[in-house]
Amino acid sequence: MNPQFLLPNRPLTVAILGSSGAVGKELLTLLEERSFPIEKLILLASHRSAGGIQSFCENELKVEETTKESFENVDLVLASAGGSISRKWKDKILSSGALMIDNSSAFRMDENVPLVVPEVNPVEASKHKGLIANPNCTTILLALVLSPLTRHIPIKRVVVSTYQSASGAGAMAMEELGKLSQEVLDGITPKSKVLPHSLAFNLFLHNSPLQSNNYCEEEMKMVNETRKILDDPELSLTATCVRVPVFRAHSEAVNIEFTKPFPLKEAYEILEFAPGVEILEDFGNNRFPMPLDVTGRDPISVGRIRQDISNPNALELWLCGDQIRKGAALNAVQIAELLLPRKS
Repeated sequence: MNPQFLLPNRPLTVAILGSSGAVGKELLTLLEERSFPIEKLILLASHRSAGGIQSFCENELKVEETTKESFENVDLVLASAGGSISRKWKDKILSSGALMIDNSSAFRMDENVPLVVPEVNPVEASKHKGLIANPNCTTILLALVLSPLTRHIPIKRVVVSTYQSASGAGAMAMEELGKLSQEVLDGITPKSKVLPHSLAFNLFLHNSPLQSNNYCEEEMKMVNETRKILDDPELSLTATCVRVPVFRAHSEAVNIEFTKPFPLKEAYEILEFAPGVEILEDFGNNRFPMPLDVTGRDPISVGRIRQDISNPNALELWLCGDQIRKGAALNAVQIAELLLPRKS
């Protein structure tokens, strides 16, 4: 990799923009767990969240309000505060000389911004111009499975249905799910303030804005981002995204049509060794991946891999992955790790 695209070869000054959110807190955990080379860590948030205390490597760090001076002498900014905040601070971050890895949707489809899943298209990270986009959570999980399979036999069409947990809407949605679930058990009619409908003992189609084609924004993110990551702009993909009453970790039912039959044995062999993927299934006991299997863990679990009885060229499978971890924070840290100078 060209050294000009790498992070400095020394312990880094790292800023987390949006440190008080669910993904921001997970970034703290992962940077410590993975011994990321940090000299100084700066926690940034809005005025409302400034002043809070968070722990990192047995130290107590105070959350600071984000200002135009926040990015001076910073090497790396991990941004997870939403698209509007990322747009607001992007120019200041880049002009300061920092690398920005952004978890929002603000820049994902910008042709000048790499959209990276390290296990799938790591070389794209080296093409950055100071900014790298982290894909949508459901897209990351899907790409981990599609990429190794399509390298073996090209994919013709993908049909995916997602079952997305409250964590995808942030920490407040997770807290509300617990509160409203208890209200239902107590005989109280739940009223949601965070989401448009109560998730307690309920589910509803994803609440992102509907587009002119009657797909919601979340569904079109999956379509467009998957095409970009797999470098297949003509890939036929359709998605239906659903919010479900699960605290953490997303699930997906995936139907993959290939250009010719894909032997099951070969699919198993490929997925068994695919990076970031584990196979979890027990057909004898009807036991397959569940959100509880992946919560707080790095790999995504895949199971119930089977031949589509309606199409000889298609396979069906089910997957679960931790939305906050691999679907967001872990992927961002892994992108940064790609750009660390290799030790000789």
